[in-house]
Amino acid sequence: MQKQKASSQLIRAAVGFILGLIWLVPFYLMITNSVKTKQEIFTNPLGVPESFTWANYPDAFTQLDFLKTLFNSLLITVVSVVVIVIFSSLCAYALERMQTKLSTFIFMVFVAAMLVPFQSVMIPLISLFGKAQMLNQAGIIFMYLGFGASMSIFLYHGALKSIPKALDEAAIIDGANRFQVFWKVIFPMLKPTTVTVVVLNTMWIWNDYLLPSLVINSPSTQTIPLKMFFFFGQYTKQWHLALAGLVIAVLPVIIFYFVMQKQIIKGVADGAVK
Repeated sequence: MQKQKASSQLIRAAVGFILGLIWLVPFYLMITNSVKTKQEIFTNPLGVPESFTWANYPDAFTQLDFLKTLFNSLLITVVSVVVIVIFSSLCAYALERMQTKLSTFIFMVFVAAMLVPFQSVMIPLISLFGKAQMLNQAGIIFMYLGFGASMSIFLYHGALKSIPKALDEAAIIDGANRFQVFWKVIFPMLKPTTVTVVVLNTMWIWNDYLLPSLVINSPSTQTIPLKMFFFFGQYTKQWHLALAGLVIAVLPVIIFYFVMQKQIIKGVADGAVK
């Protein structure tokens, strides 16, 4: 029995190791090709660079106008995530605590909205916001709130069910109003769910290309995914600069993960226990 258990563990470890190597292959290709010349990428795309060319990185950094582009991505992502967390948590709290037929119907509408593909509402949405003169950064933040609220409300609503209403009643007896009850008593208890909502929406908004390509028209307000297409023209494709730019663009996400690593793991674990 112990030998069978040891062999099964060894097999699982071997399979996991192989899958990990396969998952790392795109990163290997991205990093190795980012230090090759344009000619070497086409002649030797899979091999180790014959001579490392670090000039690709400053060229990509300059052509992307990376600091300005990074600021645009950070502005849209951070503001959108903060707005989603605030409005979604408040909405979920109201819907869960009201317990009426209307609140149940509204919650089901939010859940059903998760099934609506963006492509089906893309054209009328852009047309409507264009007439309202909101095809800009403020408009895209408002759109992200609309598209991200459904899933976030669903997650918060499920977490709030595990928090007893007696806490609300005790805080009200102590003299707190509804907003104080939520922000000082309930919201701190939703930290695991908030971490999950922040991580999911940050990854989605940071990497999104389709919506910014439809809404943001000014080159000075473009995000990193939009700027990356600067290297791909009708007749030329600058793969050496594009891959170097991808390495630079991935760094903020990696830094975010390492900074938030403990909070992410704790949030997921606490949410699983709940």
